[in-house]
Amino acid sequence: MRIAVCASEGAPYAKSGGLGDVMEALPAALQRIEGNEVALFLPYYNKIKDNAAYMTEKVAQFRVRLGWRQQYCAVYKLEGRADGVQVYFLDNEYYFGGRPGPIYGDLDDGERFAFFSRGCLDAMVALDFIPDIIQCNDWQTGLIPVYRKAVYHDKFPNTRVMYTIHNIEYQGWARADFFDDMLGLPWEYRGTLDMNNAVNMMKGGIECCDMVTTVSETYARELMYPYYAHGLDNIIAGAAWKLTGITNGIDVGTFNPETDPALPAHYNADTFVEGKAVVKAKLQEEVGLPVKPDVPLMVMVTRLAGHKGLDLLCYIARRLMWEQDAQLIILGTGEPQYETFFKELANQFPEQVAAKITFNLGLAARMYAGADIYLMPSKSEPCGLSQMNAMRYGTVPVVHATGGLKDTVPPCDENGEGGLGFTFQSYNADDFFAAIVRALNLYRNNPEGFRALQRTEMSQDFSWNVPAGRYMELFRKMLSW
Repeated sequence: MRIAVCASEGAPYAKSGGLGDVMEALPAALQRIEGNEVALFLPYYNKIKDNAAYMTEKVAQFRVRLGWRQQYCAVYKLEGRADGVQVYFLDNEYYFGGRPGPIYGDLDDGERFAFFSRGCLDAMVALDFIPDIIQCNDWQTGLIPVYRKAVYHDKFPNTRVMYTIHNIEYQGWARADFFDDMLGLPWEYRGTLDMNNAVNMMKGGIECCDMVTTVSETYARELMYPYYAHGLDNIIAGAAWKLTGITNGIDVGTFNPETDPALPAHYNADTFVEGKAVVKAKLQEEVGLPVKPDVPLMVMVTRLAGHKGLDLLCYIARRLMWEQDAQLIILGTGEPQYETFFKELANQFPEQVAAKITFNLGLAARMYAGADIYLMPSKSEPCGLSQMNAMRYGTVPVVHATGGLKDTVPPCDENGEGGLGFTFQSYNADDFFAAIVRALNLYRNNPEGFRALQRTEMSQDFSWNVPAGRYMELFRKMLSW
């Protein structure tokens, strides 16, 4: 099967969050399936272009129509990727080059990714790569299903399009005049993109694609409710017949306690007790906490944003430190109020709390591996990868039972049996506190039960093999229509 995957980011080339991780692993997993030919289309950001590790060859050049404009686009082919996935970068210096800072957040983001969406289809035509399936991701590629249906149907007569929602909170809004000025679509598609007298690119993607997927089974059900859908609940409900949830995997080659180069000691499900003890001691020393092997160590690697449940942790943090003999490490950057809070918490409890307000992949790996308990109280979480990373390293998660957290962390009892971690149902600080205490009690009072739980977690298959198989099932179903 010939598959084109289109996204605004993909590790290791460009990454701002979980989408980048998925776009590193999913195309590779699909390529490993016999008979597949997978191509990944990404913007050619300067950080990619200027990286000497990536050798590319210019293979196509054309003009992309945006309203009355004709914008230059070149396609560069990545050389030497070992897993067989062919990566193509779409180049336009104005849209993707010479912009410092993060990938997103520019005032012309709508125009940039309208260019990218239409450019992906133009690139496939120029490369004579007419896929059976186009799999596109989040609002930045939400116009691909629209353009394919409205403008490119003759060039892609048998191609089916899957639109995957990784986070419905970000929908790709633009002013109403964006439709006439920039998109160059037939007039009858105005209603497809119109929402609240503005253009909504995610809405267009949902309505024009052949199938909608999202990144966990529970999140797919949650999107039917206004609390989770950020205004698109009626649109999602109208597309319920073509909506499916597929829970993400993680890159088990990268997140591997037996080989991770960031760790001072390696271990597996048989040797984790000794291995994690070494990593824990080195981690405590690295962040400036007392090296206490018997004190439970809790960690959180996260973007410091409200929807990650940080308001709950802030509410209970001092009580947790006063009442429990435990340590806490926070790693991440984000909203100033949370950065300030955790810095002050670390100053108040220097023997118990370390706050690392930075981005550090090596430290993140050591936290996953050296900790005993991983905290993830997200208000909403489409899938979440951190809880699976933590379990891969034998660290017990405490999570809010929402979205992918509910799907990947079935609750265990007070003896650590019957599940993979500790959960709380209501988004409530006291319930979160109680779940943490249950985990701490198991750690202190039943160490054998705690170790059995860790061993069970490390034995789970969190790889992309299962979700890739689910994607293939849906691809075949789409092609049979």
